[in-house]
This record gives sequence, C-alpha cells and structure tokens, in this order.
Amino acid sequence: MSTYSDSVGEVDIIFAGGGTAACVAAGRLAKANPGLKIVLVEGGRNNFNDPTVTNPAVYLSHLAPDSKTALFYKSKASKYLNGREAIVPMGGMLGGGSSINFMMYTRAQGVDFDSWDTEGWTAKDMLPLCNKLETYHPKGANIDQSKHGYDGPINIGDGGYRGKSENQFMETVKSMGYREIEDLQDLDARWHRYVGPNGKRQDAAHRYVHPLLQSGQYPNLHILLEAKVIRVLFDESSPPKAIGIEYKSNEEHQPSLALSKTVHNTIKAKKLVVVTAGALGTPQILERSGIGNPEILKKLNIPVVADVPGVGESYQDHHLLLYPYKSSLDENETLDGILSGRKDFAKALGEKDPMLGWNGIDICAKLRPSDAEISALGPEFQKDWDRDFKPYPTRPLMLCGVVNAFLADPSLVEPGQYITIATYTGYPFSRGSIHITSKEDVLTGYDFDAGFLNHPSDIKKQLWAYKMSREIARRLPYYKGELELGHPKFKEGSKAALSNDKPSGDVKDIEYSKEDDEAIEDWIRDNLNTTWHSLGTCAMKPKEKGGVVDGSLNVYGTQGLKVADLSMVPENVGANTNNTALVVGEKAAVIIGNEFGIKV
Repeated sequence: MSTYSDSVGEVDIIFAGGGTAACVAAGRLAKANPGLKIVLVEGGRNNFNDPTVTNPAVYLSHLAPDSKTALFYKSKASKYLNGREAIVPMGGMLGGGSSINFMMYTRAQGVDFDSWDTEGWTAKDMLPLCNKLETYHPKGANIDQSKHGYDGPINIGDGGYRGKSENQFMETVKSMGYREIEDLQDLDARWHRYVGPNGKRQDAAHRYVHPLLQSGQYPNLHILLEAKVIRVLFDESSPPKAIGIEYKSNEEHQPSLALSKTVHNTIKAKKLVVVTAGALGTPQILERSGIGNPEILKKLNIPVVADVPGVGESYQDHHLLLYPYKSSLDENETLDGILSGRKDFAKALGEKDPMLGWNGIDICAKLRPSDAEISALGPEFQKDWDRDFKPYPTRPLMLCGVVNAFLADPSLVEPGQYITIATYTGYPFSRGSIHITSKEDVLTGYDFDAGFLNHPSDIKKQLWAYKMSREIARRLPYYKGELELGHPKFKEGSKAALSNDKPSGDVKDIEYSKEDDEAIEDWIRDNLNTTWHSLGTCAMKPKEKGGVVDGSLNVYGTQGLKVADLSMVPENVGANTNNTALVVGEKAAVIIGNEFGIKV
C-alpha cells in the first residue's frame, strides 16, 4: 500500500475525500495512466479486509451511536419533525457510503438523468457508464442483456444466499393486483445486491483502489487516511487556480490525551483538485476555501475567492420510515439472530456461513398510487402530482423495501424473527441546507437544516405509503401482527387499531378515519428520518439557477477545481443512490481523462 507522506511531495491530482465516487475516479485514472501521481485524502480509517465491511450481514454495526466508520450530522430542530433534530449518517471511512450501506443495487431512472438537463449527462450518455462499472450475474428471460455490463469491477448478484419468504411475498402482492418486474434496473423502471459470488461486499475501495495498491504496480496512487481536509488553496491568478489543500489529522481518530496540538499540513497539486467529501462535507470545504455566498463568508472573515451563492443550498434526501412486523419465519429466514448476538458472528465467520453474504433484502418495489388514492390526498397534492409525476409514468412516488430483520436495538423486542417494511420518498419536494459556522472546525462547525417534511405534499406521500405497505404486510402468510413500538398510536375503538395476530378469513382493507390519519401523520413527524441518500448541495446547473459546477464538474469562478460526488446531483433519483455515486465517479474519470488526453 502506498501511503502519502511528505516525501511524496507534489502530486498531479488531489481527491479531497475518499468516498464512493472518489475511489472510482481515482482508481480509473491511476490505472489508465501510471505516470499520473494521485492522492486520495480520507478523513476516516482504512476499510481494507475489515470483516464488518466485507461481510454484508453486519452492515447495521456501522450505524451504532458509537461508530467510528460513519459521520453523524445533526440537523437543527424542526417544527416539521415535532421539534426533533434529524441525525444524518454519512460514510466515514475509505469507500464512503459504499463501505457501510445496505448494498441495494438500484439504478436511477432514465428520466432522472434527463432531468439534470446537462449535455453529456442524459440517460443515453449514462447507460454505457452504468454498464461499464458492473459485472451482472442475474439471469432471466425478462432481463435485457444490453442494459447491463459483464466485465466491470462491481459484481451484482445475490451473494449466494436468498431467503425463502420472497416467493411468498411476491405471490401475496400479485394476488392484490400488483405486477412483478424482474429487472428494474434498465433505466426504465427483483432488486439485487452489491455482493459478489463469494458473498463479499462490492464497495468502491475494494473494487477500484485496493487492487491497485496491493499489486505494487501503481506507485502513482497514494492514500492519506484519518486526515480531514480544511480548505482548498489557490494562487493569485484570475480566476484563481486551485494549487493544493490544507488538512489536519482527524481528531476523532486521535488519542483522547494528546501531547501537542494537531498540526496543519498541505499537499500541492500541479493539475487538479477534486473535492469529493459528500453532500454534507463538500460544501463545507468549499465555503472554508472562500467559495460560496459572500454574506456567509464575510461573517467568518473568510476572503471571497468565488461568489457562488448555491454552495450548501438545495439539500435533498429520501425520507424514510421503518415499520416492523412480527413473523413466523424461522431463524434462517431473517438476520435477527446475527444482529441480536444470538448467532455468534466470529463462529459464523470461521465456518464461512453463507448467511453472512446476505443483507436480508430480497424484495423491493417502486410504487405509484391509483387515481383514486391521489385524489384522496387532497387538491394541493393533486397539483404536485400532475406537475411532477403524471407526465412521467416511470417515476415512483415511493420506494419500498422489505428487510428480514428488526432494524433497531434488538434489546427493545422479544427474541424472535421480524420483518421491517421501509417506505421512502423517491422525489421529495422538501429542501434543506448546510453552511459553515467556523473557518477551522471541520467536525462540528456547521449549521444544518435537513428540511425534512418542510413541503406539505411529502407527508401525504408517507401517509399513503403506510396504509399501502400495511395492507401488504397483513396478507403475508408469515405475518403475526404489528410490532407496537414501530407503529402509530390509534385511539381506543379505532378501526385502524393494531393487531397481535394474523387476521382470520378474507382480509379486508382497513378503514381509516380523519382522526386516524392525524395519528399517522403525527407518528410520521415523530419518527421520519434519513435514507442515507444525501445529495444536491453543489448542484450541476447554471450559476444563475443556483448551480455550483458546470457540466464538466468545474466549480464556477475558479480554475483547476472540480466537485465529483453526490453533492453535484441537481435533481433527485428514484433509486438508492450508491449506483448514482458510482456512475458519477465513472463520468468524472472520463471527463478528467479527456482533459488530460488519457483514455479511461
């Protein structure tokens, strides 16, 4: 492994952040031109061969409150969340979110890329890059082979383990009138996983960076770990050119008792600086560097390098709720044994238990309501639907995933086997922001407004999704009742009251009163949080429309500075965002390669 040190000196390209897109772009460029000196600067630790990373079944360990592999951003309290502060975790180690996520393989819709309205980034442009990054293992008569790739770094499949309950689930929803789509990933609409045939996670670092570092044949690629980027450095030219970065050791990874203060260091870049610190980290680096809204920068006595008011604005996430149910599944049908500790992880690792290659998610869906259901959500919602969804029949209103486990502290429930139905908003109307409050504090010096539910139509989406997903759950053959701690509190005598067992006979839809709807909405405000899909804070669109970067990812008002992570995504995607981050990395590598005369 080539770790950056002062002896390496000046490099050609600095990636300021070691997340998903950064690993893809850095790995592609380093491999394409071994003469190009590249350093990848990551605030967290290495993920190489970490069993909690490589074994899919224990992914939730990274979201524990004491985790050092995630960054936990705290949003300010919001009246839309009944006064709560939202907590938004981001990837906090090499590989970023791809090292700690749920590994759900979902591509953006074709209409999503087209909505970015930028030359070179249309669905037609992006599909070849989506194919380029993957080796697609699933087989099926209804899979369009031309819409997938078969020799890319990322293996797509089921990791050799699937539950049995997925077939029962599909039979249930088909009997309710829903249709099954075998391949949702052809950019037009059963989801698979970022898990290889060997049952190992396919994160961006292990697939794009570590093979080069371990081979010893790419001394041009360096990584610098546990180093937090403070700011980008510029020369005096006009417009100013990025010439390097200033960084310091990550205090989160240092001894609690230190004998000296953390020293600030610099790395110089001859050709390019690419900021890749994610949707919540990248805008902070830009603002500390003097790029952003002059009013914010002047309050902190930061000299204005580039007047770009869009920095830190238009924050978006998919809004998530998790509804748990009791089930009659056996211990090999859920992850509850592993997550609760009833099944010994070390022993399973030693025995190469194939269940460790499972994320517990075999069935997911992209959902649109009927005309009658849309109308029932009110005239304002109808207007929003008619504008943003009705003209685009492939756009889902909600996404829904079935996780075969209880997704919270297992000590809160009786030992058993559970399922959790996750409902998350595909295209939220709500927007937030993040801005710095300090020019030096890289850990807590920010003001973050997640913006969750600040648009009234977003809670209506979740109201519909709860009712819809609950009707599916009640009809599953292995359903044994709602888990009370994870559902709305209905008043005594309500027809929507929770059940401790499976309904008998022919299952009828629940009738909800106005009071029941209010109880559901109150529950949503009390419990809704992130889907870990942050994006949009340094959007790729014209500067006069709030944009921060152009179609070549160049930051407005500067030279030699790009942004390449999910912060540049201007409009949301109806999918889990890891695939979009991967393809942004692939696109960034192509753009940079073309500018340097390198075929990537």
